[in-house]
Amino acid sequence: MSPLPLPIIAFFFLTVVVALALFSKAVRASKPAILGAILWMGIQSKIALSGFYLVTNTLPPRLILAIVPPVLMIAALFLAPLGHRFFNTMDLKWLVLLHSIRILVEINLYWLFLYKQVPALMTFEAGNVDILFGLTAPLIWWAFSKGHVGRRGLLIWNSLALLSVLNAFVRAMLSAPFRFQQLAFHQPTVAILSFPFILLPAFLVPSVILCHLVIFRKLAGRNAQRP
Repeated sequence: MSPLPLPIIAFFFLTVVVALALFSKAVRASKPAILGAILWMGIQSKIALSGFYLVTNTLPPRLILAIVPPVLMIAALFLAPLGHRFFNTMDLKWLVLLHSIRILVEINLYWLFLYKQVPALMTFEAGNVDILFGLTAPLIWWAFSKGHVGRRGLLIWNSLALLSVLNAFVRAMLSAPFRFQQLAFHQPTVAILSFPFILLPAFLVPSVILCHLVIFRKLAGRNAQRP
């Protein structure tokens, strides 16, 4: 991949830092969770810097080493009593507000599109509506906290937002230069195969999905947390 301008790299690092700060709020500054996230990002960064993920003709693709472990960790947390206790301590307010990070993510994707590192279909110009859920995250929390929107309203928003991020993830996988590529052959999604953008599928997306799932769990409880 050709070197990208420094402002793009710097803006992505800013996005990751903001996401980690919001994640820290959501987990109520849990040291194991924060240190685990930082360690995982460090491991993935080192692997990406080695060029490991740039080899795309394997089946399954090597990128699963960045995606599958967080998925397994999330599943394990939902199955284990320790995970249940951890979820109980998480802050519903920041679980919702974390999704505002999608604004910065979509700006990153559009910038990468301009430099031919992702296809148009990954941006808000071509059907990726994920930015709308970033923009509405503060609004839906305000409406919920003031009683203007109830559990059902927050549940609907959370469901649609989860579908949106899954849609974006599927687009990214099907447009990446893997053996099963189905989309965007003229300009595949290549940015996520290199550092620092590997942190998008390795940390940002799993964090967003985890928060969605914990929101569902909290809304299923007797008392949805309000300020």
